[in-house]
Amino acid sequence: MNVTPDDFMPPPEAPTFGHTTVLGAETIAAIAPRSGGVYVDATLGGGGHTESILEAAPGATVIGIDQDRRAIDASRERLSRFGDSVKLVLGRFSALEEHLAAFGMPMIDGIVADLGVSSPQLTDPGRGMSFRSEGPLDMRMGDAEETALELIERLSTDELADLIYQYGEERRSRRIARCIQQAVRQGELRTTLDLRRAVVRAVGPARVGGVDPATRTFQALRIAVNHEMEELTALLDLAPRVLGPGGVLAVISFHSLEDRLVKRAFLQTAVWDRLSTKPIVASRVETEQNPRSRSAKLRAAKKVAS
Repeated sequence: MNVTPDDFMPPPEAPTFGHTTVLGAETIAAIAPRSGGVYVDATLGGGGHTESILEAAPGATVIGIDQDRRAIDASRERLSRFGDSVKLVLGRFSALEEHLAAFGMPMIDGIVADLGVSSPQLTDPGRGMSFRSEGPLDMRMGDAEETALELIERLSTDELADLIYQYGEERRSRRIARCIQQAVRQGELRTTLDLRRAVVRAVGPARVGGVDPATRTFQALRIAVNHEMEELTALLDLAPRVLGPGGVLAVISFHSLEDRLVKRAFLQTAVWDRLSTKPIVASRVETEQNPRSRSAKLRAAKKVAS
């Protein structure tokens, strides 16, 4: 039986993309938007950061980018009151230079990138990003060519183990990969719950510090399917080329792989002047109101004038 996202889709309804913005005030303080400035929200999501920028700096312009069409549609409705101050782009932020050229804006004043997966993407069974409900093994955020299942079927056991170890930082990756590939051979791997069962067969059901044993494997596959590390590397590389002197790049990461890449890039003192030596984390109040913010880390740096 072929399982597709449509088998798990809810009935059509008006565009919604309810997502709580993480570290919103701290991000705005870092980029310090001004009237007349041009800013990029590289991960538009629910539009929260874009809205905050335009409320803080009337007369600014924000280019919002997202590879998820539903996010674009919902944000267009949410941000309609700002008129031409908002320009929305369906695409990847690794193509930022091309997006800016299309608008005739080669230089900008700030970039915000919230690298977390949006709540609607996690909770939509049709996306297959979570083991909390059954869905297809898809995991694509946008136009990625391969689903998670297709990726698993293409890789050898050793390649899959390496992927889970690298992107999930999972020490038990060999056992997990063997159980996953066994499920494939037996025709028992079609949905997210099938994948979780394969992981549990490999490592047992015990939770480590309250974390489900399948968490790291799901993270690794999602990162690989959407080329998330390659996208972030591209953004860190191109940001100095599109930011004007004093322009700020603010990145919110949610796991150590992303954070290490950002930290390493910002250590290039000939390019960046860090706004803080340590990452900014959510306050106790914010973590109580939004538990997902517990793992968020904000790093921001200002482009050094050349």
